[in-house]
Amino acid sequence: MTDAADAAHVRARGDGSSSGSKRDLSYPPLPQALVVPVYDNHTHMEIADGVGEGGDGPLDYREHLDKASSVGVRGVVQVGTDLATSEWSAQIAAREPRVLAAVALHPNEAPVLDEQGLLDEHLAGIERLAALPRVRAIGETGLDFFRTGEDGRAAQVRSFEEHIRIAKEHDLALTIHDRDAHDAVVEVLDRVGAPERTVFHCFSGGPDLARLCAERGWYMSFAGTVTFKNAEPLREALRVAPRHLVMVETDAPFLTPTPYRGRPNAPYLIPLTLRSMAETLGTDASMLAAQIASNTELVYGAWDAEPVTVDE
Repeated sequence: MTDAADAAHVRARGDGSSSGSKRDLSYPPLPQALVVPVYDNHTHMEIADGVGEGGDGPLDYREHLDKASSVGVRGVVQVGTDLATSEWSAQIAAREPRVLAAVALHPNEAPVLDEQGLLDEHLAGIERLAALPRVRAIGETGLDFFRTGEDGRAAQVRSFEEHIRIAKEHDLALTIHDRDAHDAVVEVLDRVGAPERTVFHCFSGGPDLARLCAERGWYMSFAGTVTFKNAEPLREALRVAPRHLVMVETDAPFLTPTPYRGRPNAPYLIPLTLRSMAETLGTDASMLAAQIASNTELVYGAWDAEPVTVDE
């Protein structure tokens, strides 16, 4: 493994210019701090995105965490999507007490690796990382029928099943990526057997999927999409979801909550999504934050359960 300290970021997000219009790359301002702290249970700090004040470059993981701490986000789950980003995530978690790691091959990576004859080798790399103490989840894994066609689906399913096996054998949470594949994801989980702690990251279903998840005890993590104007089915799903199965995330640098949609997302923007969720539910933000913090610790364990490496 390369030393994570040698790279502030592993990859970069595009500026949107290829679509004909450039994104606003300025970071949104700090929101009002939460009274009761929560966790961002799904973020990608390895992706360079955004421009700081004075034209500074994108925030590195320490800057992200410091800003998050200042507004009541006490920790994050840093999520890998391939072997390189999973290694980076595990290394950052090993040295930073505010970070736990999730490791996996994203479903859209599986068909590419399978064509290259590398899928089994990379799955073995994920299993090796799964044994590290501050790696607490396998993810994001699952199925994506939006970007992968019929010819790549068998590889996605095989990869998904292997990730489920790894999660169960190492007693880790499973973080689900589910895009345009609700029925197929549920079919695999039911057929293979879902891990005890299964999380639908960036929950994208409506109330019917929320009821199904509730029946099976699967967690639903809501991102900035729940604040979007056109997301009423998602808000209805939130109303249906039992409070003890609800969590919150950024999926940063993507899915920035209203009113900053399109600008770079970051863990420090969790309060915007949390307060929007509380408004949807007609409850106090602090009460919801306390419930979500408890849920998150039940899924991933305590952030201080294992010591971090001293970074000299």
